[in-house]
Amino acid sequence: MENLNSDCLLKEFYIPSYIMVPDSPVEHLSYVPSYPVIVFINTKSGGQLGGQLLVTCHELLNTVQVAGGDGTISWLLGVISDLNLAQPPPVATMPLGTGNNIPYSFGWGKKNPGIDRESVKSFLDRVMKAREMKVDSWHIIMRMHAPEDCSCDPIALPELPHSLHMFRRVSPTNVLNMEDYHTFRGGFWNYFSMGMDAQVSYAFHSERKLHPEKFKNQLGNQRTYLKLGCTQGWFCTSLCHPTSRNIAQLAEVKIMKKHGQWEKLHIPRSIRSIVCLNLPSFSGGLNPWGTPSRRKKQDRDLTPPFVDDGLLEIVGFKDAWHGLVLLTPGGHGTRLAQAHRIKFEFHKGAADHAYMRMDGEPWKQPLPRDDGKVIVEISHRGQIKMLAAPDNCIAKSIQDTTSSSSVASHHTEESCIEGSEDSESEERKKFGAAVSFRSSDDRGIIL
Repeated sequence: MENLNSDCLLKEFYIPSYIMVPDSPVEHLSYVPSYPVIVFINTKSGGQLGGQLLVTCHELLNTVQVAGGDGTISWLLGVISDLNLAQPPPVATMPLGTGNNIPYSFGWGKKNPGIDRESVKSFLDRVMKAREMKVDSWHIIMRMHAPEDCSCDPIALPELPHSLHMFRRVSPTNVLNMEDYHTFRGGFWNYFSMGMDAQVSYAFHSERKLHPEKFKNQLGNQRTYLKLGCTQGWFCTSLCHPTSRNIAQLAEVKIMKKHGQWEKLHIPRSIRSIVCLNLPSFSGGLNPWGTPSRRKKQDRDLTPPFVDDGLLEIVGFKDAWHGLVLLTPGGHGTRLAQAHRIKFEFHKGAADHAYMRMDGEPWKQPLPRDDGKVIVEISHRGQIKMLAAPDNCIAKSIQDTTSSSSVASHHTEESCIEGSEDSESEERKKFGAAVSFRSSDDRGIIL
């Protein structure tokens, strides 16, 4: 009886081979699955359990597409967005990475899952019971000054985020290009950050590239992360990091709450790390924004962090000690603002580089030395559909019945911005991810 129930469960997810394999003969099916599923697995994510999980999925399901952690999830969401499907599929996320912020936000957990048959079946059973949630998509444009005598990109390819589709070079004929500038574009669904957290992440990823054999355990990876955070001096910033590392020294930050009204964001000089957050999970499940008190909501026009309100929460941190506040009940970072669009304009000569990170993927960004300029602009670009687990989902929708009418009306006002973008609107909606989606001979996805 148990095997019979198991077979019935798997039938609900089975996709006929002829749909996935070119030139295959059409099969006449007696049963149509209710939840056809394609599984994407990154064998190198987190504790590197993907290879074993891939074998299990091959045994249970007929077709597996290979892809991975928060960065891979973002890549997949970018592909779905770029394909502009009439009925885009909702996405469930299995926590295979190190931080697993996106899976945790939607109730799928932080720990790497079991990779045996029963664990996979249990996960699929939860997928059947999951509910759909709409989640904001955030588009990012980065422009870097490119002198005429420079024959190469300002950032070497190995220094770019691991998933190049997330931050691709725009072609010279693209309308997004400006004269004498290199233009990159991408997208994120959880966060964009700059400063100390990105520097620690960059060191971690660099070490993992050099010694992948040392990073086969999620708990061990997290210990390494903590060790790097301690050794890089972020617990004693006044001694180890010059004032040029302050966000206010590096860049002028502007935000837009309503269409056409850019305003300068005041950032205290003590802030050395800034996070633009979409989901309520950062750095392994911590919530930097928290829940503003009623007084803060009234005095500063702040709202709770919803994943579909068209707003990013902008949070600052002074040092690693400030980050540890998130471990206390009600702890949060310095709430700077909520915004629909954000622009960073980096000052020339402030520093040679800055560390940046986007959905778990860090890079070392060169900054202008003379008359050059680096501009990073983030803007809201529609929504995608995620699957929220039937329990433990911490992501909140503004459409929840518990949401107040005042917050909902605020969302409606902000949403009207979408229909009145500039002439670059159609091109800017693309994340550049779909072009990286290509099949190999063995029916997998090769990045």
